[in-house]
Amino acid sequence: MPEQYRSEYPRPQFVREAWMNLNGEWEFEFDDDQVGESEKWHTGEQALQRRIQVPFAFQSSLSGIGDPEFHDTVWYRRELEIPESFAGKKILLHFGAVDYEASVWVNGNLVAKHEGGHTPFCADITAALTPKEQKNTLVVKAVDYSKDVTLPRGKQYWKSDSASIFYTRTTGIWQTVWMEAVSPVYLEKVKLTPDIDKKSIEIRSFVKGTLESDVLKLQVDISFEGQPVTSDSYSVRNAHECRSINLSDFNDHGLGRWWSPEHPNLYDVTFTLRDGDTILDEVTSYFGMRKISIESGKLCLNNRAYYMKLVLDQGYFPDGNLTPPSDDAIRRDVELTKEMGFNGARKHQKLEDPRYLYWCDKLGLLVWGEAANAYEYSEEYVRRFTSEWQESIERDYNHPSIVVWVPLNESWGVPNIAIDKQQQQHALAMYHMTKSLDPMRPVVSNDGWELVGTDLFNIHDYEWRREVLEERYSSVEQAVSGRSGNRKLAVEGFPYQNQPILITEFGGVAYKKSHWDGWGYSGAENDEDFADRLRAVIKPMLISGVVQGYCYTQLTDVEQEINGLLTYDRQPKLPLEVIRAINEGK
Repeated sequence: MPEQYRSEYPRPQFVREAWMNLNGEWEFEFDDDQVGESEKWHTGEQALQRRIQVPFAFQSSLSGIGDPEFHDTVWYRRELEIPESFAGKKILLHFGAVDYEASVWVNGNLVAKHEGGHTPFCADITAALTPKEQKNTLVVKAVDYSKDVTLPRGKQYWKSDSASIFYTRTTGIWQTVWMEAVSPVYLEKVKLTPDIDKKSIEIRSFVKGTLESDVLKLQVDISFEGQPVTSDSYSVRNAHECRSINLSDFNDHGLGRWWSPEHPNLYDVTFTLRDGDTILDEVTSYFGMRKISIESGKLCLNNRAYYMKLVLDQGYFPDGNLTPPSDDAIRRDVELTKEMGFNGARKHQKLEDPRYLYWCDKLGLLVWGEAANAYEYSEEYVRRFTSEWQESIERDYNHPSIVVWVPLNESWGVPNIAIDKQQQQHALAMYHMTKSLDPMRPVVSNDGWELVGTDLFNIHDYEWRREVLEERYSSVEQAVSGRSGNRKLAVEGFPYQNQPILITEFGGVAYKKSHWDGWGYSGAENDEDFADRLRAVIKPMLISGVVQGYCYTQLTDVEQEINGLLTYDRQPKLPLEVIRAINEGK
């Protein structure tokens, strides 16, 4: 087993040189009897008996444990060696994701607590570190609530064995753990908002630390394909500054520098924070100039009507579960999606690894950002979900590939939304809150059916007969008056209002091409039958004239589901060019 999996830089849109990856073998223990607190495991003085490969959850085979049973409290321990190059700096400890609650100690000092299984968190551990000649010990306690159906969990099943549309659980650390070194005053984050109409990029910078200097400045250097485009330097008088920078080189007709799946053009940017002549911080990033909008009922990319051909992507792997085994595996999923003729993916019930979004930005793939939902409603669920969804938007705001936000799916977490005013208000609150945090992307209130306020009118339809689909989507009136999952498409009081209509789950043709058995929404017997069934559901979407995009279910087989275009281990069930031709209407 390799010493360290997932060694690549974990946050590719905000890169510093001084960092250290902490993935690899950690000490580990289940705490089924809840003795860790009373025995003071958090002090780090007691070694843990098991070993685990971080960042894989213990349920996965790549963790070295592969135990699918319920163990809702787990502990991790490892020694920390601080590089000499970090001397005199603040040390920030980062966790990509820990499911579900995390407590973190360094040398017995509590440095962080975090709730939410899909979002990152960070701790300044400088004050907790010991003098150079002494050891440092890092301890993490993770608590999951595997049987709580009001917990935002996505596809993780609350019963012992995977079944139906639910899969193996994830508990504890499942994304990269790492450290970086920064100055006492540093650039905490930036928010990048492109405006292709004004040919400018708005930069909102957030500086952390005490601003004692009157000459603190942020220098911004922007380049394209290695050639300088523009530079700007301005005073930072507050922790939060906003600046709009014009891109004099930018126009689509001459230089073709808009970002799209067909032309994933990216600008590189370097941020340098200075105190006089002293460099306090330097971060490299990138952005894409693109616009997603709705004009006269048409869904547009860069001011032009754009037909979205998406694939539903669960983001599971046979050996890593929610955690991709490598950066190459992440990139290959993006490449396979594009090679099959799709221009986007709907990441389903999962906030995906930032490396996935990086490859979508770089290679050109639209992404619909979706939350991991709960299954039932409660006020505690609302508190948990609202916080985690805000963190999700915060994390992924800058990615040009993300073009739509989907906080809720198929009334998950709000099962009585059709009649329950409280649940309706929650869905509306998520819609409006998302718009308040990100006014530039469309938001779907409840993907699939029982929509309330929404920018897109999205329908889930697993009908497999071509003639039925052609009739159903032959007119707007027919499309919006249907029922999906035997539910109304819109909640009473929220009628269709000329929103773009998309079929965002359909197909799901089961075809066994590996040793995995399972189910799908309709079954194919051989390659020819599979291709015919794909044409039967995709062609009606392309010729409709009413439908402005679709999302085929699904990219890969997952555990007991065999309705993927690829097997679980990413082998195509048909030649990629055949699937591409079907997506092109051939």
